[in-house]
Amino acid sequence: NPSSLHRMGVDAEKAVKEASTRIARTLSCTPGEILYTSGGTESDNLAVTGAAHALRRRGKHIITTAIEHPAVLATVKALESAPDPFEVTYLPVDSEGRVSPADLEKALREDTILVSVMAVNNEIGTTEPLKELSALTHRLSKSALFHTDAVQAYGKAELFPGDMGIDLMSVSGHKIHAPKGTGFLYIRRGVRLETQMYGGGQQNGLRSGTLNVPGIAGLGLAAEKICSHYESSIPRLYELRSRFISKLTDTVPDIQINGGHAEGTFAPHIISVSIPGVRSEVLLHALEDKGIYVSAGSAFSSHSKKRSGTLAAIGLDDVLADSTIRISMSVYTDEEDLDTMVSALSGIIPVLRRYIPQ
Repeated sequence: NPSSLHRMGVDAEKAVKEASTRIARTLSCTPGEILYTSGGTESDNLAVTGAAHALRRRGKHIITTAIEHPAVLATVKALESAPDPFEVTYLPVDSEGRVSPADLEKALREDTILVSVMAVNNEIGTTEPLKELSALTHRLSKSALFHTDAVQAYGKAELFPGDMGIDLMSVSGHKIHAPKGTGFLYIRRGVRLETQMYGGGQQNGLRSGTLNVPGIAGLGLAAEKICSHYESSIPRLYELRSRFISKLTDTVPDIQINGGHAEGTFAPHIISVSIPGVRSEVLLHALEDKGIYVSAGSAFSSHSKKRSGTLAAIGLDDVLADSTIRISMSVYTDEEDLDTMVSALSGIIPVLRRYIPQ
């Protein structure tokens, strides 16, 4: 227990401090701005609910987008339906999943207290113009905080919250190969959140409970490793993505790549593909038989069997959305992996399309 005063407790505390220092270096922030959680979902919940309740005397208006992860959307909906409810504005997105700064500008009000826009969409990989959106937020709503769910962005994009005007940022450990059940919330110095978990007062009273020392140590090392190789691994991922899409579109006719298309509008590791005439769940299991694992739209929608709100928000009808898979790469993905994927799809899709009802 890093709260213990004996030597083993002191050693555990050193491990936690070392992890905080490693993470802080990747963000150009201070170790004291890192708060450990169980992952992205808890980080999102603490950021949104903690900020809303801390600032409610200044206003009760929250702005988010139609394509947020359920960890944000479900949280704001809970605030919206509470006995003393908050008002929530849901910003639309364009056909590539991008939020318009003009739409945010129209939505901002004097009583806006929180804006939450994800950095990279978890289903289609579109990146959002965070710096422009945060600048608008702070200029037009003096009391508002800017939060971003950076679960799909951290380690895959340069993120310096201080320079980007980000007040709160959620990160999940398993997306960067740290142990599952780990994560952190960046909280800009001076930002006050209302405590959501009470107990022994750990982490300045914001998140009580004995710290997960081995998980935190692993998270710190994973953060250091993935960010130290950023300059070489991320351009390589973009090259792999481009090569894969080119080969796939040349090999398999009548498919659609969803998300950002212009340079700087998409992340390197997420590829959303709609394949008309083939149900995503059927394709998912056909690929699984070959040892290839993808998601039907997103991991969340695959698990819950719900329609994807993101795919609906970018204008995909139910039939096309039901034929969409999400392919996720990591820094360990190589050309052979992707060639195997293209080969598998080129063999499976024509067979499955033969069974389309006429």
